[in-house]
Amino acid sequence: MSGGVPGRSSRARRILRGPRPEAVPGLVGRAVALVGLLDIAAGVFPRFRHSRMHTLAEVLPGSFGPFAAALSLSTGVLLLLLAHGLRRRKRRAWRAAVALLPAGAVAQLAYRHSLIGLLITIVLLVPLVRHRREFAALPDPRSRWRALANFVLMSAGSLILGLIIVSVHPHRTLGDPSLADRLTHVVYGLFGFEGPVDYQGATSWTVAFSLGALGWLTAVTTIYLAFRPEHPAARLTEDDEVKLRELLVKHGRRDSLGHFALRRDKAVVFSPSGKAAVTYRVISGVMLASGDPIGDVEAWPGAIERFMDEAKAHSWTPAVVGCSETGGEVWTRETGLDALELGDEAVVDVADFSLAGRAMRNVRQMVKRIERAGYETRVRRISDLGETELERIRRAAEDWRGTDTERGFSMALGRIGDPSDGDCLIATAHKADDEPGEYGDLKAILHFVPWGTDGASLDLMRRDRSADPGMNELLIVAALQAAPKFGVARVSLNFAMFRSALARGEKIGAGPVLRAWRGLLVFLSRWFQIESLYKFNAKFQPRWEPRFIVYRATTDLPRIGFATMQAEGFVTLALPLPRFLRRRRSAAERACAHTVAERDARAA
Repeated sequence: MSGGVPGRSSRARRILRGPRPEAVPGLVGRAVALVGLLDIAAGVFPRFRHSRMHTLAEVLPGSFGPFAAALSLSTGVLLLLLAHGLRRRKRRAWRAAVALLPAGAVAQLAYRHSLIGLLITIVLLVPLVRHRREFAALPDPRSRWRALANFVLMSAGSLILGLIIVSVHPHRTLGDPSLADRLTHVVYGLFGFEGPVDYQGATSWTVAFSLGALGWLTAVTTIYLAFRPEHPAARLTEDDEVKLRELLVKHGRRDSLGHFALRRDKAVVFSPSGKAAVTYRVISGVMLASGDPIGDVEAWPGAIERFMDEAKAHSWTPAVVGCSETGGEVWTRETGLDALELGDEAVVDVADFSLAGRAMRNVRQMVKRIERAGYETRVRRISDLGETELERIRRAAEDWRGTDTERGFSMALGRIGDPSDGDCLIATAHKADDEPGEYGDLKAILHFVPWGTDGASLDLMRRDRSADPGMNELLIVAALQAAPKFGVARVSLNFAMFRSALARGEKIGAGPVLRAWRGLLVFLSRWFQIESLYKFNAKFQPRWEPRFIVYRATTDLPRIGFATMQAEGFVTLALPLPRFLRRRRSAAERACAHTVAERDARAA
């Protein structure tokens, strides 16, 4: 018996202490979302407002006629908007919640004379105030697109909620209004006007105030998001780029993706010594790094620690996509994150490459056929091209792009012909016997970035859709054959996602699970080119280097996957203009920022 008393007392102490501080934001966020849903229900459904659940549902604020319905509905929507920010430990969400909860409690006490709402508010306020230091996350990068997205989503939600509000009073409706009449009434009500639907008694005021509150919330939140101070996404500064290039000169040979860290839509954190760096982009709350850290491996832990500190300060979800096995080991060791094999990178050793042999028969025949059709190839450094030809190549690469969005993040530089990228290689295909078109006799382009001093990594492949099939194979072979002339001993081709699963799943003896997994990948290849990219790479008999994704928790993987698809350009939340409304950019507009700066300096 005596042994049980300390156990009970320790449990009692744990209950009195409450949840662990790090768990408070998630618990509070879920509690606020639940209260928000209950408040919305209390504001929409009249029977629910008069049920025994009323005092639990209407924490913010009390029910007092038409005003109560509008206030309950408004508060519920605001609490739902705040819940996500509270779960992510955002300081501004905490401030808004602390201000709203007491205001709702005062209204509850003043108009309902109920202490239950006040007690529930205190239960929520106590952990909020006690653990206020847990809510210290800084704002995310944001732009004016957020205001447009809010307007669209809030308008759609207001229409749906408004239609429910108009439809839940069948016994107090005069006549039998049609769906069109109810929709018209909702639209009018959102703008504060009376619609075609009539109600008996105070119900008309209740519906009018509720619809007006929804319209007011839509307008106010949109205006706030449109005019609040911007926190633009970080960009690579010229000073940062200079430091990264110095690190790549010393250590760039180690990672084939190193040069892609010079994308100018990435931000960077350096180790305290400045000998290592991690580049990243923040997308949908995910702090997404790509490839291995840049610089001395011994200094990687310092850069990784800075990366994790930045993620914690903003409550971003840390993730790394496309790191090597060494990189994955360092990330997991230093941070406690987990790693999962994502796929394989195809690397061709130039000294071992040959078109001879049965394995290369298809590639050899395709190349010879294309050459007999009158195509020729040229492989050069970017620094060896004139500005006129570079501009023609830029325009062709943009117009031959298969999508409206530029794709690529982990293995794409996002620019061609910048003066600072003079060491990049470009392979072009030409057909001189055709009538010169808009781009002269240019038919296809391959762009490679440096991989140290003796390697190259494929950046982009573009071709004229009217050109003969096999242009990419022709240019890859041409680049591999010309590589020794440029001192290139290794060439990194495309990345093949889930390559090992595709390869093992088609072999004899593969189990049912592996076959099913391969079947799913083949099905998904209709949209994401998983299988076709693997088979294209396999044509050149490469060696396969595994690449990994590093993540914090399994539950984060869907979110990280969606952010990666956004970064790579497969998913976009922006609203681009239709192609026929977009004007062609001039040469000056297509030039990189550094190019424009250099021209301005020369002019000065």
